[in-house]
Amino acid sequence: MITVQPVTLEFNGVRLEPLGPGHAEGLRAAARDGELWKLRVTSVPEPENVAGYIATAVEMRPSRLAFAVLDAATGEVIGTTSYHDIVPAIGRVEIGYTWYAKSRQRSHVNTSCKRMLLAHAFDTLGCDAVGFRTDNFNHASQRAIERLGAKKDGVIRHHAMRRDGTVRDTVMYSIVRGEWPEIRAHLDYLLHRHPILRERPC
Repeated sequence: MITVQPVTLEFNGVRLEPLGPGHAEGLRAAARDGELWKLRVTSVPEPENVAGYIATAVEMRPSRLAFAVLDAATGEVIGTTSYHDIVPAIGRVEIGYTWYAKSRQRSHVNTSCKRMLLAHAFDTLGCDAVGFRTDNFNHASQRAIERLGAKKDGVIRHHAMRRDGTVRDTVMYSIVRGEWPEIRAHLDYLLHRHPILRERPC
């Protein structure tokens, strides 16, 4: 049995704070950076819908714990990510609802976030498995998850509604406890090679 509580995490110049109304203006700016709500295979809110997006995320507790992603040096909100589909009885969480301002993509930010969230899940919470899911047409996301070292579990067909009203297939991945030490070493290697700007996101 795991217990997932709100927590603030910081690593490699990135801070994760429990998402709340105070992050709304920063999240609007992050969404505007690249007009991310126009992407078909993600669920980034339009700037005018950010307050509702945050409220929904908060209301989903305890099955979801959403974080604001901040630049630790400046306090700028640069995106969001979540633990979700939390199943305490079997020690499982998923990591998702993740997006970043376009200017922070293809940087150290996403790998740093994944390193923090995976370490907290396995080393602090005691999880036995961490899952990931993505749209079958979001090939960039699939490649990124696979670069982490996550294993593909399969595809759930006709699984979820996209924002344009079409129905997607969902590609499922996971990391189990025994795989975490090697994956942790892999992420640390990537971040050591390219600690701030040039490393490809995972």
